[in-house]
Amino acid sequence: MGSQVDDTIVAISTPVGEAAIGIVRMSGKDSLKIADKVFKGKDGVLPSKFKSHTVRYGWIVKSNQLPATRNRKNRETEYRASSIEHRNIIDEVLLTVMRAPKTYTKENIVEISCHGGAVALRKILELILECGVKLAEPGEFTKRAFLNGRIDLAKAEAVLDIIRAKTDTALKLGIEQLSGGLSERIRNLRRRLIDVLANIEADIDFCDEDIETGSRRNLLNEINGIIKQLDIIISDAGRASFLREGIKVTICGRPNVGKSSLLNALLKKERAIVTPIAGTTRDIIEEFVNIGGLGIRLVDTAGMVKPKDLIEHRAIRLAKDSIALSDIVLLVFDASQKLAKRDYQLIRELKGKDVIAVLNKIDLPKRIEEYKIKKEFKAVVLISSLKQTNLDKLEDKIKSFVYKGKVVSGYGLITANARHIEEIKQARCLLDEAKSSYIDKASLEFVALDLKIALDCLGRITGETVDDAILDKIFSEFCIGK
Repeated sequence: MGSQVDDTIVAISTPVGEAAIGIVRMSGKDSLKIADKVFKGKDGVLPSKFKSHTVRYGWIVKSNQLPATRNRKNRETEYRASSIEHRNIIDEVLLTVMRAPKTYTKENIVEISCHGGAVALRKILELILECGVKLAEPGEFTKRAFLNGRIDLAKAEAVLDIIRAKTDTALKLGIEQLSGGLSERIRNLRRRLIDVLANIEADIDFCDEDIETGSRRNLLNEINGIIKQLDIIISDAGRASFLREGIKVTICGRPNVGKSSLLNALLKKERAIVTPIAGTTRDIIEEFVNIGGLGIRLVDTAGMVKPKDLIEHRAIRLAKDSIALSDIVLLVFDASQKLAKRDYQLIRELKGKDVIAVLNKIDLPKRIEEYKIKKEFKAVVLISSLKQTNLDKLEDKIKSFVYKGKVVSGYGLITANARHIEEIKQARCLLDEAKSSYIDKASLEFVALDLKIALDCLGRITGETVDDAILDKIFSEFCIGK
């Protein structure tokens, strides 16, 4: 990143667009001095004299001189009139002062809460930049929180997970990581690994002495214990990714059973084109929906038929690919029709998948052999997409598949992102190699080297052993102002 840690930085910390409030955030040693130049409070007190974590009302002005006033009682009125006359006021604001080290970055922070229009925010930002402050890069406030020791790297990345969370469950997982769930586990494993490495290096230093069998066994048991804990984290993270990134639910069935109508009904908006003509959907449609706090990636597919042309052939292949990668499949039947040959084929093809059988169009006279469906699938829901009947029951069934372990339970999971998992897997591989070398009585230097590299891998998760390139990559994914 371009800015140095001792620079004072500024950024707009609220989204672009019209809003009631917008926030311009400054962090760094000169934040209070800059605030003195641009903020004029009702009582005339400079921000550098404010108590920490207090908010004051005033104006952001182009001039750094308060207009003269003859009467303290009428100071606000005369100040406004004089400022308007000289066109100095940019906006009416609330200014918050937070003094180091009890701030997000452990530096002095000033936040200006102004009106949320684009022009007001831009003009305030430009004024502060003119005072010599540097524009913050993406994620630079959080990067400073890490570099100044307020949070470790895993917690810093959790901030991004929280910002990106689309569901209650994803938010809870992000908060769990921010509170230190993963960090504490990794730090504990590093401490155990350091003890193992210390014992190995002691054996190297005293190589002329025989190593006791009991000590050898204890070291192997400790390495195996660390490997087991890493496996648990890998397993938890893989399952948690479903909840963070969304459970993939594919809607499939033969043509004209109401798949697209079901998609629209669950989304509560018209996303897919619905007509009485079979085969209207010729492509994959994917949308995100929040069902009871769960992120669901709903996928509508083309009707499963014997393809007649190249387009249908590709549509069917995409549908099958989506089904293969799904966590849950909604197999839709037309309840107003008897089971067709293609229905039976789909039932056979989906054996072994997590399937909820959806009997649609119950608003019409029912002709389907319901008992045959229930014989094949334990989860069966009767609905009418058109009349919005029993959609709540279908949503409950989807949630039950998740929380009762059919897909994954979110309780007690240790979350980790793709970067963490790669480091953990590499550390685990190195521990396996170290263990094999130790059992084969290879040179202890090789064992120690594998253990050291594994230690570095775990350290890169919390930031104890991390280089600038990794930091730049991580924080570049953040929005500016966070």
